[in-house]
Amino acid sequence: MEGAALVAVSLLLGLLVLAALLALVTAGGRKKEGTEEVPVPSNSEDKSANGEVTERLLGKKQKQQPRPRKEKAQQHTFTHLLLAATLKAHSGNITCLDFSSNGKYLASCADDRTVRIWSTKDFLEREHKSLRANVELDHATLVSFSPDSRAFITCLANGETIRVFKMTKKEDGSFTFSAASEDFPKKHKAPIINIGIAETGKFIMTASSDTNIFVWDLKGEVLSNINTNQMTNAYAAVSPCGRFVASCGFTPDVKVWEVCFNKSGDFQEVARAFDLKGHSAGVSSFSFSNDSRRMATVSKDGSWKLWDTDVEYKKQQDPYLLFTGRFEMAEPCRIALSPDARVVAISGGSNITVYNTKGEKEEEFCNVHGEEIADLAFDVNSRFLVSTGDRAIRVFHNTAGYRAVIAEMKVMLKRATNEGMKERLRQQIADAQSSLDSVYDKKD
Repeated sequence: MEGAALVAVSLLLGLLVLAALLALVTAGGRKKEGTEEVPVPSNSEDKSANGEVTERLLGKKQKQQPRPRKEKAQQHTFTHLLLAATLKAHSGNITCLDFSSNGKYLASCADDRTVRIWSTKDFLEREHKSLRANVELDHATLVSFSPDSRAFITCLANGETIRVFKMTKKEDGSFTFSAASEDFPKKHKAPIINIGIAETGKFIMTASSDTNIFVWDLKGEVLSNINTNQMTNAYAAVSPCGRFVASCGFTPDVKVWEVCFNKSGDFQEVARAFDLKGHSAGVSSFSFSNDSRRMATVSKDGSWKLWDTDVEYKKQQDPYLLFTGRFEMAEPCRIALSPDARVVAISGGSNITVYNTKGEKEEEFCNVHGEEIADLAFDVNSRFLVSTGDRAIRVFHNTAGYRAVIAEMKVMLKRATNEGMKERLRQQIADAQSSLDSVYDKKD
């Protein structure tokens, strides 16, 4: 009995000791009353399968802090007495503008993978509708109309090559757009800075930022490769007459070549025609008049020049310098000569200055776009000046052109001896004055 009692007492003491140890462990692991321990995962931002960032916590869900509101980027606004219209449809920045040779359409391309076709007759209307052509699997950085205004070419940003689009008019007057089955082969090793189609329809030009210009036939075969030897190309273009290709760049001159075809229409050669020399620094941009008899150039030396290029260059006759003007240089800089060669517009940064051919400042438009101006051009009738530098296209009345016409016709009227000629000049003066007055009357 004594042995059994001793065993029972030992078991009881053992149980008491074990209970005491358990009580100590439990008490040590407890937290103060009213608190809760929440394990924190090693990475509080857990990316779920659909790419959204979510927070996952064990235990009681913590209250999420409200996210700070993202301020919406304010749309750039611009108003001016001479602003005829603002064209808006693109959802990305516009990089290039081009008028069709018949004057009916304006093409614009942007990084939103579309090309928009605008009707110029709607410029003075309240609504400005456009037709959209989609650029599949890429976006266009440059656009240029064909001479018949039934097609256009684009430069592909990623492909660094040319894609051709055909425009087909439907019964309701709208257009459908279809891309060619194949793009041009990639030949340029540097970014393409400009493209163009000759008005004769005989060739296409592409120029890159190194020193290369390619002349193509309309099927995408290379006819010639021009090395400009200008270290870098800043700009290149096909003349409106379709005979010449010109380029400018690091050197202080503009080089002009003639693309020659025989009587049967077969390509012969690209021959050096003439140079425009006189600037003391690299030329940023140049522009032809509609008949290619005048050119305007703008340089990093802070000057712009007007040239008479109606010369017999095959007899070694050089272009004539008609005028040199000064302006406040701001990069990037572009120059546009009106098709009738009466007005020069220069953009620098986001500003535009308009001069007459005597070098007198006619108009100045400041902060036209929210970003630097990417393109600047006159329509083929010299009625409007258009620019772009963001998602909008600004259309200005060319009042300087109307004033130039009036002044020129008045001089001619004084010299005229034929009564019929005098009457025609009086009518032209009256028409130009009426157009000028209508611009300001609408703003009153």
